[in-house]
Amino acid sequence: MSELIVFAFDDDTTAYAMRAALGRMQQSYLIEMEDVVVVHKDENDKVRLDQAVNLTAQGAVGGGFWGMLIGLLFLNPLLGAAVGAGAGAISASLTDIGINDDFMKDLGDGLKPGTSALFVLLRKVTADKLIEGLREFTGRARVMQSSLSKDQEQDLRAVIEGQKVD
Repeated sequence: MSELIVFAFDDDTTAYAMRAALGRMQQSYLIEMEDVVVVHKDENDKVRLDQAVNLTAQGAVGGGFWGMLIGLLFLNPLLGAAVGAGAGAISASLTDIGINDDFMKDLGDGLKPGTSALFVLLRKVTADKLIEGLREFTGRARVMQSSLSKDQEQDLRAVIEGQKVD
């Protein structure tokens, strides 16, 4: 079962720094992320999503590869690659995997202008490893929402927000 955690920040740079720290934890096999998105609310109250993975580009590359292979069968690999890349890009742009974009935009609307949030969907997580890896962010973020157990969320809040644990 996946776990969703949403952190709120007073700026954009800390959200990107935490996303990078989570990426390092994933490279060390401490966590496995399914999706991670930075949500900004600019000074004009416009909410912007910054996806870590560009699905449209991935779809274009995959579609181009398969289109070229099919094109080789019909003796026109360039046309096959072009059609495959276009179809892959369109298909990927219509696909929404991970965290629902509308959900992120709705929560992003509640942010103050100039602030940001980090949405993290974890496929596999060991809570104590996650908490230890995020200690450097103590006092620099708030936990807005979490699907962790009550005790795990309380421990995470204690570290991130610098609260005392009962």
